[in-house]
Formats: sequence, C-alpha cells, structure tokens
Amino acid sequence: MAHDTQNTTTESAAPPRLFDMFAPATYAEWRAAAEKTLKGVPFEKRLITKTYEQILLQPIYNAEDIADLPHLTSLPGFAPFVRDTRTLGPVCERWQVAQELPYPTATEVNQAAHADLPRGLTTLNVPLDQATRQGIDPDVAAPSHVGAGGLSLATLDDARRLCDQLDLDHLPLLIHAGSQVLPVAGLLLAVAEERGLTPARWQGTLGADPLGALAADGSLPASLERCYDGLVEWTRWALIHAPRLRTIIVSTHVYHNSGANVVQELGCALATGVAYLRAMQERGLTVNDVAPRMQFAFSIGSQFFLEVARLRAARMLWARIVAAFDGNEVAQRMNIHARTSAWSKTRYDVYNNMLRATGEAMAAVMGGVQSLHISHFDEAWGLPDEFSRRIARNLHIILQEECNFFRLIDPPGGSWAIEKLTDEIAAKAWAFFQEIERQGGMAASLQAGKPQEAIAATRNERFTAIAHRREVIVGVNMYPDLQEKLPDIRQIDHLQLHTARAVDLRHAREIRDANACQTALTELAQQRTVAAVLAAVRAGATLGELSCALAAADTAAPQVEPLPAHRAAEQFEALRATADAYTARTGQRPAVFLANMGPISQHKARADFATGFFNAGGFAVIGNDGFAGVEEAAAAALASGAGIVTICSTDETYPDIVPALTHAIKSQSPTTTVVLAGYPTDLIDMYRAAGVDEFIHLRANCYEILARLQHLKGVVA
Repeated sequence: MAHDTQNTTTESAAPPRLFDMFAPATYAEWRAAAEKTLKGVPFEKRLITKTYEQILLQPIYNAEDIADLPHLTSLPGFAPFVRDTRTLGPVCERWQVAQELPYPTATEVNQAAHADLPRGLTTLNVPLDQATRQGIDPDVAAPSHVGAGGLSLATLDDARRLCDQLDLDHLPLLIHAGSQVLPVAGLLLAVAEERGLTPARWQGTLGADPLGALAADGSLPASLERCYDGLVEWTRWALIHAPRLRTIIVSTHVYHNSGANVVQELGCALATGVAYLRAMQERGLTVNDVAPRMQFAFSIGSQFFLEVARLRAARMLWARIVAAFDGNEVAQRMNIHARTSAWSKTRYDVYNNMLRATGEAMAAVMGGVQSLHISHFDEAWGLPDEFSRRIARNLHIILQEECNFFRLIDPPGGSWAIEKLTDEIAAKAWAFFQEIERQGGMAASLQAGKPQEAIAATRNERFTAIAHRREVIVGVNMYPDLQEKLPDIRQIDHLQLHTARAVDLRHAREIRDANACQTALTELAQQRTVAAVLAAVRAGATLGELSCALAAADTAAPQVEPLPAHRAAEQFEALRATADAYTARTGQRPAVFLANMGPISQHKARADFATGFFNAGGFAVIGNDGFAGVEEAAAAALASGAGIVTICSTDETYPDIVPALTHAIKSQSPTTTVVLAGYPTDLIDMYRAAGVDEFIHLRANCYEILARLQHLKGVVA
C-alpha cells in the first residue's frame, strides 16, 4: 500500500506550468523586437508619451521600475495610506452617491432630492450660486451671479424650503459655502432648531474654502484673517455639537477647470491644506482637531491611470504633511470627494459625455474616493433634467452592483504602471507644493500670481494640442456630426430669477422686526460666534446681512488675478456655434467643395481628412468620386457655389494639377479660396505663387485655419 501511494504521488505531481515551454523575455529583448517593427522610427518618438505633467509614459512597465519604492509594503488602512485610509476600503463603506443638484431655487433642489433619494442618491450635495458663495443677497447681486452654478440661498424661508421633509439627521450633507461658512450654517441650523433636528447626528461636509474662493473670484467679501476666524469658530463649534461634520474644504475644481495638470492641482491642494492647518493652529486648535474636519475635493480628468495614481499619491503626501505637524494616524487620513471633470465635457455630441464620465468615475472609484459626483451629460449646456440625472446616478449603481467595485480594496495596487506613476506624481506634486511654500504659502503665491502663471502655461499647451488635433475631442475637433439634434436644454433666465428673488427678499424684510434684527446684527458684528449668527437668523437677518456683520471693522480684503474657468472643447465649439448662427441667418451652411482628382484610391485619404477638418468648424463639405481633368473639376467647383475649394490628390500628381486648377478657378472667381490638402514642403512657394491660399495637413493648426476662413468668408457676423 505504501508503495502504491508513493507511485500515485509521483504520477500526480504538478504538471509543468503552461508558459515553462517559453523562455522568459527580458525588457531588452522586448524593446529590440518593438524597435524592429517601428522600421527606423525612434522608439522614444513613437512609443513614449510625454504628459502635461512632464511624465514620460512608457509602453510597458516591469518589476524593476518599482523595486525601490518605499510605499510598496504598505497596507490599506495603514500609514502612509497610499492604498486606502480604510482597512477594508469600500467593502464595508461604499462611496457616497453625491450627485450635485445645481438648481437655482430651494424648491427645485428639494423636489430633485425627494425624487432621487429613493433611487440611489445618498448625499445631499447642494452647490450654491455665485452670489451666495460671495455672501451677497440676490437682490443686490449682479443678475448674472444669481443662480450661477447652483442654489440662491438668502433667507430662513429659503432654508426651510430646501430642507422640507429631508431628514438631515440621517442624510449626509455636502455644501461648499464659499469663503465664509457661518451665514449658510446659521440658516441651516435655524431650520434644524425649528424642526427639532440634532446637529450631533449630522454628517458629511458643511464648510468653506477661502483660498479656493479667492482663486476663483479674485477677491473675498472679508479679509483672509476674518475668513479664518469664522472657519475656526465653526470648526470649534462642530467639535462639540456636530462631531461627525467636516467643516473645512480644500477644493481643486478651480484649478482643474482653468486647465491645470494633476501635479499642479495636487500641489495647490497640499499648499491650501497646510495654510488651513497653520491658520487653525494659530487660533488655538490642534492638528488632531482640524485635519479630520477637512474635506478634499478633486476633479477627475480623462487620463485614467494618472488620475488613479494622483489620488493614491494625494493620500500619501497628506499623511506625510500631517505627520510633520505631529498629527496622529487618525488625523493623517485624507477624506476625498471627487467630481468628474467639467473641463472635459462638450456641448456637441453630448451623449459622448456619458462615456467620458464613465472612465473618469472608474478612475475615481479605483483611486479610493469616499464620495463622488458623476457629471450629467448635459452639464456644459445648463441644468440637468430628470433623464440626465438618472443616467449619471445609475452609473454609480452599475459600478457598485454590476461591476462590484465596492468589493475591491485598492484594485490597482501592485500594478507596476500605477505604482510607478503614483511615485512620479507624488515627487512632482511635492516639488510644486514646496515651490509654493518658498513663495510664502498659498495666499502669498496667489497674490504673486505664481499658480495662475503656471496653470495658464499648461492651459495654453492644452489648447495648442487641441487646436492641432493632437489631443482628440470626439464629436468636436474630430469626427463631428453636423446633423446631430441637440438635446432639450434648460438654461437659467438670470434676469427673471433676479427679479423673483428680489421679491422674496423684500417680503422677508417686510415681515421681520427691523429693530430686533438690527440689534442682533450689531451683536453679531461684535461677537462673531455661531450663537450670535443663530440669534440674527432668528431675528430675520439675510445671508448678505450676516456676511456684512461678520466683516464689520475688517481690514482690506485680498485681491488676486482670478483663475478663469474653461472647457477643453470651447474653442471649436465657438467655431461650430458661429457656423450654426450663419446657417440660421442664411438658410445654408458655409460650404467647402472638394476637388478630388483622379480615382478614389488616389484622393480618398486626403478627401476624408479634409472632410473631418472642415466639419470641425461647422463647414458643410461637398464631396464627389473624383475628376479626370482640371477643366471638369473647375467647372464643378464653380457650379457648387462654395466659397472654398480644397484640392485632394497625391503629392506626386500635384505639380501637374494644382497650378492649372487654381488658375482655372481664380480666373473666373478671384474671391474663391483655394486650399491644398497636404504640405509638399519643397513646392509650397510654387503653389502659393499659383494662388493656393491655405494648406491643411496633420501638423496644421486646425482651429486657427478654420477661424481665419470663417472671418474671410463672412461666416462671422
């Protein structure tokens, strides 16, 4: 029996591994094989990509790339928290479905919340409009600021309508109050008091981000020191009365939407967080009091692997910073909210935005965020309708329930590419952060215009790449659909809203005891406490009056160059909009005739290229199967009535075709613009002398050429 057992054991030994029959390939061998397929094209030029962060993305990574990285042995839930701040990641605590409800009135926000909460929404995420964030009542604000970006919140009645039948004791909040949190907090606390709600049960975030507001608006309603005083008062109050509520926000949306790369965004976030830690410490709070009350908010762009790595690097660097402030491990845990990028969303071919948001949301989830807003596909146009809200909300549910992402703890952990990128982004972001610190910190750096300058350089680099179509935006600068039917758009009538809100404010002031309100505001100006804010709200004070009282006897507010908000597609969208307006005025699109010369095989590649090129500017393209001779092509071009004729054939045939065809067209129609598809370098001067006006090719600045042609042909009104 023993003998039989031994034989069985021998016979059942593990078979050879599947790949043992293949000799392992080294990186050098793989690269040699890859270079052979490139047929002389430099490896670095074709297979290595330089990002806007000056990171060289490799075509393949291997174990040697990460052999010396110090964070590789870390575990989820343990410092430096690169893998997650939670031991089980999202397994026991899924990310919050924190969809923005960006409607201008409290009633609309409340209705949307009641509609969406039973359908997957788990956090009340209420963006505030520009006037509210700046502490200005809507009746005295610029009409364009009322409803811009979110809710107009000014009175206790507004807060009552917002919170009507919402259980704030169990519904997490996410409210960014701008530079001063006390006026907004006072309105919500007064409603809670009326309804018997308990702030001790509140969770989520109700906070302010003074430096972010300064970067976005260029100014503050009070001095930075006064804003910090209010932030400390709110945080100190929350430590006692609302211990589960975060009170300080570090948002990078303003930097992202101005065109920053992930290194610049992260560096600004770290510098802002450090500024708040210092300001709070100077006012008597400890790092262990403050850091857990901070909510970081990142925009997630389209570079999937960079975005995943950035979130991991952010946790690691923030843990390092808090540790340097002698913060404990609880304080070192970064809490991250994310929203998919507004920069990447388009107004044309808007359903593509669903695909963009999907990739960005997956990057956020794989990067380990605690809460997430996924862009409504029509976000670039205006307010979402019920359908676009549903699609965005359901994407969360699909990622959780169908893709099972909530069951994964740091899914990219150990990936050679992700780990290497995490380290590279961390190193570059740390250097950017240190540069801001050398300039005196975030406030001083903003006042000196340094972040603005760096981000403007990146933005210009991005726009240049988009203009040359090296960076593709599907449906906009590449593969546009001129026949698309735009979705129904709901945009805010700011003048009408401003008028309606002025009526609301007038009514609120008429029904209050003016003397009691003024007394409460005077007391608030002297005390600047949460209790004094609440007393003034009970007396009928408006948000703008609360803000003014809090800024009484203040020093001068800072002024900086604001960071403008942009979207990647906006330049080409402007071209399309101009062409659409021309079409509406004249009844026909501006047109380009393709003079396709020779058989289809001879002209097709350049004809297809030219069609896409001109469609990106809203030009209709008149195509054909090709012409055998110059006279036939010229006659068809002139008969088309198009103001632009583009010659499409091969470099070899151009010397015989281009001068003759250009002369035949311009001799009869001197104002017709002749464009040549291609850029035969040695003959450019000859073709220009023959009358060719423009050359379109892969390296051309598509945007500049199309803009120039629109002006030349009267498309611009």
